[in-house]
Amino acid sequence: MRINGRTALAAAIASGALVVAACGGSDSGGGGSSGSNSASAPGITANQVTVGGHFPLTGPAAPGYSEIPRAIDAYFRFVNAAGGINGRKLKMIVRDDGYNPINTVKVTKQLVLQDKVFAVLGGLGTPTHTKVVDFLNASRVPDLFVSSGCLCWDQPAKHPQTFGWQPDYTVEGKILGQYIAQTFKGKKVAYFLQNDDFGADGAKGLDMYIPKSQVVTRQTYEPGNTDIGPQMAKIKASGAQVVASFSIPAYTALVALAGVKLDYHPEMVVSNVGSDPTTLTGLLKAFSKGKAGASLIEGLHTDGYLPPTTDPSNGWTALFQKIHDRYIPKLPYDGNVQYGFGLAYTFATALQAAGRNPTRAEIVKTLETTKLTGPGLVPFRFSKDSHAGYTGTRLADIHDGKLTPRGSPMTTDDGSGAIQPYSTSPPQAPSNGVPPAT
Repeated sequence: MRINGRTALAAAIASGALVVAACGGSDSGGGGSSGSNSASAPGITANQVTVGGHFPLTGPAAPGYSEIPRAIDAYFRFVNAAGGINGRKLKMIVRDDGYNPINTVKVTKQLVLQDKVFAVLGGLGTPTHTKVVDFLNASRVPDLFVSSGCLCWDQPAKHPQTFGWQPDYTVEGKILGQYIAQTFKGKKVAYFLQNDDFGADGAKGLDMYIPKSQVVTRQTYEPGNTDIGPQMAKIKASGAQVVASFSIPAYTALVALAGVKLDYHPEMVVSNVGSDPTTLTGLLKAFSKGKAGASLIEGLHTDGYLPPTTDPSNGWTALFQKIHDRYIPKLPYDGNVQYGFGLAYTFATALQAAGRNPTRAEIVKTLETTKLTGPGLVPFRFSKDSHAGYTGTRLADIHDGKLTPRGSPMTTDDGSGAIQPYSTSPPQAPSNGVPPAT
């Protein structure tokens, strides 16, 4: 996201919460089935389903990530205009935690105890959401599609309410690690990692494929501390020719700018979490006061698990572009907006499948027993034994400010399982953009 998006969102916050909800449209459509609606669970009335999430509308992770809840709301408004899901409109309450775990605890309790949401949807961040996952599970509140690839969301015995959505960081690390080992064989590699489970899980995957003898230094950063000069000086001194980075966008941009200052230009391999070209370009321009831009990320290596935002021939891309242009045209149509659309579609699909009057227990059971589909290039791993999200990803590079996919999607697990190419075509987007009735 471009930096100026922060200001617009911050101005919209009232009493610490941004209520992004939509009304309007007819009472039919959206796959409604026969029967009558009732207040079947907290957050569900006869005509509305209310969910909520914690997101960094301000703070170090706001660039890019603050777009996600607005995209979720935009998709909800699109569905509401078609009659909602089973005759109910969808409402999203977003509370700003600033990517600060202390704030996350406060605002999540507000969502559950004050706003009485049906579920927490898309709560963003590894260091933040780990502080509330126990509370949500003890409260038996569905904790759906955490916006983080931490392995910790896949613990159905300990946290039965919690589900991931994106590929976990170890799966992603394995695929990126194999790429580094094959493409940069024998070259010196440095790790640049967020100092929490995000970075640790990514490094676990990288280590499965990159020989220890190639890894010359491992440096970490703390979100909020933008002085990464000491870490980058150590990386340069190590002689690393490749930097493997599990970083949020602001720190990917800081690495690129530090390279200019140090006259150090290694190959960059970055988790999809921190590599959206539009977000990075905006950050580089903002941090450098207009002196730097997209040229600094030309050739950056990364990956993705959703269709390219620049491919209008893809039905999902065309659908999401249409929703973007109708409801949030002032935001860039980038990977963060696409993420929010895809996550919202998955929730709407699960809600549709859970029946006319779902309970919290039924939405969890639905996720464990229904083979959900959507815009992803690979399948979900959801089952009674797995609450992990997408099973893999596809390599990509940044060229001319755009993400260019390379090769076929690949799938793997977060253990010793092999990386396998995935050739099955993804499902087509529904013609009306709304999950079909089951």
